[in-house]
Amino acid sequence: MELRRLVRGRVDWPRLEAVARELQTRYGREELRIRFLEADNWLSTPMVVDDEWFVKVISRQNSLVHALFTTTRNLGAFSSGREGFFEHFGTPFQMAEHELEATRRMRKIGVNAPEPVEAFEVDGLGVLVLEYLPNFRPIDELDREREANLAPDVFASLRRMHDDGLAHGDLRAENVLIVEDEVFFIDATNVSEGSEDDARSYDIACALAAFEPLIGAKASVAAARESYDTDELLSALEFLDFVNIRPDHDFDAAALKGEIEKCAS
Repeated sequence: MELRRLVRGRVDWPRLEAVARELQTRYGREELRIRFLEADNWLSTPMVVDDEWFVKVISRQNSLVHALFTTTRNLGAFSSGREGFFEHFGTPFQMAEHELEATRRMRKIGVNAPEPVEAFEVDGLGVLVLEYLPNFRPIDELDREREANLAPDVFASLRRMHDDGLAHGDLRAENVLIVEDEVFFIDATNVSEGSEDDARSYDIACALAAFEPLIGAKASVAAARESYDTDELLSALEFLDFVNIRPDHDFDAAALKGEIEKCAS
């Protein structure tokens, strides 16, 4: 438990109080109601403020863990015969700034995402403030029929991002939220300029990996085919083994490969 706390970079209470005071000042509130989320998040301390804002507090330790994750993912890309395309940020504030900008870009092109508010720094901590989405559910907490019905919408939104030159970089079921049957994306990461094609293929592979345990390989590939052609799916196929070694994905890579290969035959 102590090792997990160390790696996750739990923020001491006095520093969290400093963040709360800054939020009070910025938003003119005499008091705040703060609810910390029991999220399995290694890259921030997430909390809900006044049921109005979703706030991520990012520490230096979170930034170091992000650097470790980035290196590991790039090694995985190398193992797939591709250059690494994930990028790290130098400071917690830069991590917060990037997610704010990525959220703005998604909304600008018509992809649902929480409304971005601001990013700022307090006592060396990066603080990201977004709109809080009430009554959301991660897509993997729905029933199978709804998951299958929403899968084409997820791939369509992903296609819109890719057509605009934006890659998500960390697509998992918990990063796809459903609010009143609308698909919202959160937690986009950073990819290198010039590596967009590989990053898009990786995104597709991650989306297929997220859906396969929920609706099966055949339905997952069928949903992807509504937005991506066979060549694009074949390119994603090359990343499935890489995605399969990630501890936050658990899926049948062989079944997905078989369905993609059927499309190409």
